[in-house]
Parts: sequence; structure tokens; C-alpha cells
Amino acid sequence: MDKLISVEEAASKVKSGMTLIIGGFLTNGGPNKIMDILAESDLKDLTIIANDAAYPDKGLGKLIAKKMVKKIITSYIGSNSAAIDQMNAGELIVEFSPQGTLIERIRAYGAGLGGVLTPTGLGTVVQDGKQLVEVEGKKYILERPLKGDISFIGASMADMSGNLYYKGTTRNFNPIVAMASEMVIAETEEVVPTGTFEPENVHTPAILVDKICNIKK
Repeated sequence: MDKLISVEEAASKVKSGMTLIIGGFLTNGGPNKIMDILAESDLKDLTIIANDAAYPDKGLGKLIAKKMVKKIITSYIGSNSAAIDQMNAGELIVEFSPQGTLIERIRAYGAGLGGVLTPTGLGTVVQDGKQLVEVEGKKYILERPLKGDISFIGASMADMSGNLYYKGTTRNFNPIVAMASEMVIAETEEVVPTGTFEPENVHTPAILVDKICNIKK
């Protein structure tokens, strides 16, 4: 199956009201070209699940700055002044989840788990409205899995089958983000023939990847 599509086709998969899980760490390893195209659309009421809110002029942060996002589940918004202003004005719902917990919640869905138990956040606002579970005399917060309609990730290299390689720190949360949506689209800097990678250099296997976009043709 041919998985190669344009960034425009990738962006066209998104509809208003969808939940998007977006890889990257402050846009490093993020699908930034696809985000640029989405930011020029008339999408609205999106829910974003991501490590951070990026920047108001870069990456997924553009979607927030243009008020296309109704809710973000994240660990950090401090780099995006638009997100801060919208949260304070009641225009953007922000669900804060500690970074490790956030990624484990995404991984939990991909692994078919019913949630994760963590002591992180006990006695804070993170605990509000959540079930507590006691195990061997210790209390834990039950954190529910997170899933998306589409996961967008950024890779350094893909082969034609969709196997992905991430260079350096661009790997960050991308392999886990690729586990948790109905569709997974990878933006990549290079596409090579299948069989080019050594098996140990496949960071995300092709079976998880539905579409790939080559941004440096």
C-alpha cells in the first residue's frame, strides 16, 4: 500500500471537532509543516493532546493563537502567550497533566490498558475529580487513557513502508504518540526505499503508521 501523501492531503484529514495528538517537544520533532497548513484553514473546536502548547507563531501553537482549539491536554503552556491569555479569559480549556503522567496516559491507550496508577499530583488540583485507588496501603490517582482521532508526528526519515527513524532528541514522545490514534500521519524530512534501515534503527514500526509526508522532496 502506498502511504506517501502530500502535506496538504495530510491536513485535509482533519475535521472540526477532532482530537489530535501531536508529537514533539516545543516543536522539536514536531509536524510543523502540517501545522502551518492547518493554521490557514477554517477548522474549529479542536482538542489537542501534546506535551506543550509550543509557541504562538510556530507549530501547533499557531492553531491556538488563531483560536481553532477549544481544549488542550498538556503539561506546559508557558511558551505560548496566546494559550495563557485564552485560558485566563475562559476561551480555552486547559487540562494540565504532569509530563510523565501525560505520556503514560497516551501509552496506556496504545497498550490497551484501562489507565495508569500514579502518586504524582496527590493533594493538588491534578487530583480533583479523579478516582483514588489504594494499593498495599498507598494511595494512587487513577489516570485514564488518552486517545486521538489523528496522531501527527515528525520523523527524520521514513521508508516507503512507513518505518520511521528519529535523529537525536527529535525522537522524544513521537513513538508513544504513534500508538494512540485511529490514524497516524508522519511528517518526514526524507523517504528512502524499504529495507534501507537496519532493524535496530526502526524507532516506530510501519504497522503503526498510516501515511507519510515528505517535506523535502
